[in-house]
Amino acid sequence: MLDINGGELLILVLVAILVVGPERMPEYARQLRNLVIKGRDLVQSGKATLKQEVGDEVDWSQLDPRQYDPRRIVRDALAEPSPPPRAAAPRPLPPPPARRRSIPTPPRHRPVPRDDAGAGWLRAGRSEPLPFFGTMGA
Repeated sequence: MLDINGGELLILVLVAILVVGPERMPEYARQLRNLVIKGRDLVQSGKATLKQEVGDEVDWSQLDPRQYDPRRIVRDALAEPSPPPRAAAPRPLPPPPARRRSIPTPPRHRPVPRDDAGAGWLRAGRSEPLPFFGTMGA
């Protein structure tokens, strides 16, 4: 978990002795001892509670997390024989799509009939044609 080897642990203990000092070391060792004892008691009470709740009929080999190794799962899947192919069952046809309601299109505007001279402005009720912006001010 911490990946500390014996030499590194020895160096850490020596640094702790130098930092803490010889006069406070017995007190810290006593606190460490009490912490380890409390941790051990906590684990033992957890085991006892689990055994009381679940009982002895639990197959602990099924709960082993090592069995969920992805390499092992793939290896086991490749080793087991494949199932025989099944005959294809006829599929029912899907229901027809719902018909859309057609929306009526608005009527198109009819162009105003014009005479050959292009004097449609006379029929619009105007007395004179609209000025052409290109010739204004000329």
